[in-house]
Amino acid sequence: MLINHIQWGAEHAKIWGFLIIFIFMTIESSFIPFPSEVIMIPAGFLAFRGGLSFGNPWLDMTAAILSGLAGSIAGAYVNYFLALFLGRPILYRYGKYFFLSEHTLSRAEEIFREYGDITTFVCRLLPAIRQLISIPAGLARMKHSKFLFFTALGAGIWTAILAFIGYYLSSLVKDMTYADLVHRGEKIIRENYIWIFLALAVIVAVYAFIHHKIMKSAKKSQ
Repeated sequence: MLINHIQWGAEHAKIWGFLIIFIFMTIESSFIPFPSEVIMIPAGFLAFRGGLSFGNPWLDMTAAILSGLAGSIAGAYVNYFLALFLGRPILYRYGKYFFLSEHTLSRAEEIFREYGDITTFVCRLLPAIRQLISIPAGLARMKHSKFLFFTALGAGIWTAILAFIGYYLSSLVKDMTYADLVHRGEKIIRENYIWIFLALAVIVAVYAFIHHKIMKSAKKSQ
């Protein structure tokens, strides 16, 4: 059923491609369970073949990633404001009706409390918790500037990875079904997740080092 929707989207990509990417990535980044792989991998595949609005591979690729990023940010803010305005008691009581179990919510809050604002970046590159980390950020009233920066950074890296996987697969084969495309893309992610984790660890380490230096300098100047 889901693959049929992807096929329909591909057939209308010349006209509605970037809007379709934005809408589905907004859904994916909100509280609704939806895999980003089934959107961004085919988007990269189509971009390589000039199958999106511009008809130019690199223009289509750039626009697809930006559309996916914009959708991810929009969906993250759905969760953020949902948590901000509804509050913890209502979320914990009625979250189950919106695919948010009490265990899932408490786990997301626990991670956010333990590691702080940087989790809105790190968790964007991790399965299962990717979308939900925006909820504790909203409950904690995280500053919009930080939330937007970390969310955009994490979501931008993730959407680019998926799009380039589709782009890479499109350069290897003449044609394949969209089901095979998604499955092969997911296999590549699983086989190379160690490199994603290593890159993530380096980025976090650099951030922690710079943050420590800035805080140390600020204390000395006081």
